[in-house]
Amino acid sequence: MARSKPSKQLSQAEIERFLAAAEALHLSIIKPLISPHCDHYRATRTLHEVLLKAVRDITGQEVEFIRWNTTGPVRPPTAG
Repeated sequence: MARSKPSKQLSQAEIERFLAAAEALHLSIIKPLISPHCDHYRATRTLHEVLLKAVRDITGQEVEFIRWNTTGPVRPPTAG
């Protein structure tokens, strides 16, 4: 059986599957209410930062499944 040459990037279908899995992981990371002073909290924050960077690197866009509210970066509505 001949091997095909690996692709240099993910297909659109693979990116969509990756985003769905990333969103599920995001929710599992942010859901637990644990003290910000414990090791588990710091570990989950580190994992979350890496996840968001990977989504940005793969899609070339900001992470769409994160909805910031008044506790995070708020962008004023664009004039249009």
